[in-house]
Amino acid sequence: MPRRLLRAACVPLAVAAGFGAGVVTGVVGTGGSEAEAPSAGVIDEAAARISAGASRSVDREELERAAVEGMLRALGDRWSAYYDPAEFAAFSESVEGRYSGVGVWLRPDPRGVVVGSVQPGSPAARAGVLAGERVRRIAGSPVRSVDDAVRLLREESTRGPVELRMTGGRGDRAVRLVRESIQTSDVEVEPLPGWMVRIAVAGFSRGVGRDVREALNEHAAASGRGVVLDLRGNPGGLLTEAVEVASAFLRDGPVVRYERRAAPPRTFEALGDGDTRTPVVVLVDGRTASAAEVVAAALQDRNRAVVVGAPTFGKGSVQEPTRLSDGSAIELTVGRYLTPAGRDIDGVGVTPDVLVSDAQPPAVALDRARDVLVGLLAALPTSGRG
Repeated sequence: MPRRLLRAACVPLAVAAGFGAGVVTGVVGTGGSEAEAPSAGVIDEAAARISAGASRSVDREELERAAVEGMLRALGDRWSAYYDPAEFAAFSESVEGRYSGVGVWLRPDPRGVVVGSVQPGSPAARAGVLAGERVRRIAGSPVRSVDDAVRLLREESTRGPVELRMTGGRGDRAVRLVRESIQTSDVEVEPLPGWMVRIAVAGFSRGVGRDVREALNEHAAASGRGVVLDLRGNPGGLLTEAVEVASAFLRDGPVVRYERRAAPPRTFEALGDGDTRTPVVVLVDGRTASAAEVVAAALQDRNRAVVVGAPTFGKGSVQEPTRLSDGSAIELTVGRYLTPAGRDIDGVGVTPDVLVSDAQPPAVALDRARDVLVGLLAALPTSGRG
């Protein structure tokens, strides 16, 4: 799982992919080529000395993980990470839209570790966990980092119910969550008053592009409704799925350009047969990241949608996991992506056309998106509306 913003503590992994199956703005290559086993050297020698002579017994696997994580820290890259075999297996599962966990996505925050989003229908959702709440303790242990939270949730939830101490909109409280197998449904469709429909995308797992196209065709294109494409809280996912979502609203032309070290740039074009008539407003916030930013930026650059909300997170780098011989994996930053207009949004984000502060209640941003969509709909011919 990604160790920073897009780390999923339930644990789905926020972004994953196979380079052949789909580049990812967070990650490229879930299958990952296996790295060659390193030859014996100073690291093996040091590990042997520590194991034999240290005052306390240390497991060899613990030493190997510490060595790998130390090498990754030397890169000075906050997105590089190490996954143990179980984490990488969960990472791969999440790409296919399923995982075992409690249904929360966590991210670092100046306040500590906070809930980035909650999977609908998950144990966390049923327990009333809210996005934006801070996780203070898990099973009685303090949570100082996303890594702490992931480790504790994974260890404790396999034994039975696990208690989380939360603070936020509902005050200080405890929730008990039980781990279960979750089949994700990342697309939600909600009819809105005034000839509109809200299509909310929680993440870009496998099949999301198809589901958005179907929702658009069934609920909007045929009936002349406008669309609010809600990407708030979306942490990213498969770039191929993001390209297909953007393509649902574009006929042709570029969606995103991917630049990889020591390789020629690659431009992902719209897939064709997109709906270019339905008015679209894209709704974003400060938790909209990675592949979700690709969609928002593409539709903005191509003058296909009005973007409403708060500036997005700003993650434009590309990672690639490589599987190691024991089933674990390391994830390295290998490139970046640029919007159709050539913008590099890494560390900057997408600036909405109509700003609505994240400090406002979510309903305020949705109402503003609807106001903008009313204006777009008013510019259309009214024939065919009941």
